[in-house]
Amino acid sequence: MFPERFSNLPAYAFPRLRALLDHHQPGGEVIHMTIGEPKHAMPDWVADTLAQHVDGFAKYPPNDGTPELQQAIADWVQLRYGVDIAAEKQVLPLNGTREGLYNAAMALCPETKNGQRPKVLVPNPFYQVYMIAAISVSAEPVFVPATAETGHLPDFSSLPADVLDQTAIAYMCSPSNPQGAVASYDYWAELIHLAEKHDFKIFADECYSEIYRDTPPAGALQVARDLGASPERVVIFHSLSKRSNLPGLRSGFAAGGPESIHRMKQLRAYAGAPLPLPLQRVAETVWADESHVIENRHLYAEKYAIADRVFSAVAGYESPQAGFFLWLPVPNDEQAAVKLWKETGVRVLPGSYLARDTDAGNPGKTYIRVAMVAPKSDMQRGLETIRDCLYGQAR
Repeated sequence: MFPERFSNLPAYAFPRLRALLDHHQPGGEVIHMTIGEPKHAMPDWVADTLAQHVDGFAKYPPNDGTPELQQAIADWVQLRYGVDIAAEKQVLPLNGTREGLYNAAMALCPETKNGQRPKVLVPNPFYQVYMIAAISVSAEPVFVPATAETGHLPDFSSLPADVLDQTAIAYMCSPSNPQGAVASYDYWAELIHLAEKHDFKIFADECYSEIYRDTPPAGALQVARDLGASPERVVIFHSLSKRSNLPGLRSGFAAGGPESIHRMKQLRAYAGAPLPLPLQRVAETVWADESHVIENRHLYAEKYAIADRVFSAVAGYESPQAGFFLWLPVPNDEQAAVKLWKETGVRVLPGSYLARDTDAGNPGKTYIRVAMVAPKSDMQRGLETIRDCLYGQAR
C-alpha cells in the first residue's frame, strides 16, 4: 500500500527535463543554464574556517544551532532590516531552506481552519516544495497566478473571502523564482493586512533577497514590525546558497514569532537534521561578513547589463529586478527547450515545469527559465545563442 496524496504528482522538474532532452544529441558545445547553482567564488576564507573546526565532525551538532550562529543571524537581520529579534527564541538555523519551508508547514499548519480542510496559497509558478508541504499536511494547495498581468507576483487579494477564511498559510517568494520580481513595501503591507484580517500565516521565502540591482528589497518581517502585526504572523526564510555562493553548505535560517519558532524546534527535535557543527561554525562567519556579498552583487549587475543588451530587441523581454534567472517569453516552452538543445547544445528549463496546470492553463507554458550563474563569458555566449536560435533577427 502507498499513500494516495502523492499519486498524481508529475516528475520533478529536472527528471522531466532529462526525459525531454537526453534522448536527443546536443547540437553544439553543451552550456548548462538550467539549475540555479551559483558559480561565483565563495569567500576565500571559508576553507580555513572549516579546517579550524573540522574536529566538530566528531560531535553531535546542537539541534537548534550554536548560540553563536543564532546570534550571527539575529545580528544580520538587524543590520539588513532594522528588526531586533531574540536570537535564542526567534531564530532557527536550517539545514538548507527547503527543509524549513517544508517543516514549517508540518509544524504550524492546523488540521482544520474554521471547521474545514485548510488551504495553502501558492504562487504559480513556484518553488515546488511549497506544494509538497501543503499536500503533506493534508491541506489544499491553491495556485494563485503570478503572471505579467499581475507584475509576476500573486494577487492574493483577488481571492474570494471564503477561500481566504479557509487559508492557513500563504507562501510568498520575493524576489521571485523564476521571474525575478520584487514585492514592494506596499505589497507586503497589503498581504500582511490580508493575513491579519483572515488569520493566516505568511511564509516569506526571501532566499534571493541579496541579489538585486540598486535598492535592497523590502522584507516581510520589517513591514510586519512597522505595521504592528502579530509577531506570529510572518516566518521568513533565508539562505547562504545564493547570498554567499555556498549552495553545498546547506545553511539557511527561519525567523519569526517565538511560538512559531518553538514549534518548529520541537518538530526538529523528533524529525530534523541539524547542520554539522563545523558547517555551523563556517555559517557564523559568513553571516557576519558583507564585503563578499557586495562583490557578488557587482558581478550579477554586470550580468544583468549583458542580458539587457542581448535581449533589448526581443518583444516581451522583461529585465529581472533581482535574482539570477531570466524568464524569457516563447510560443511553447518544451518546443523551445528541445530546439535549443538539438540545434545549439544550450540547456534551459521549460517554464511549465515550475508551475501547475489550473483551469486558466499553465502560466509557465510560454516561458523558459534561464539561469545566469555561469562565468560571465560563458553566460554571454549562451544568451546570444538563445537569442539567435529562438528570436532570429532580434539583435
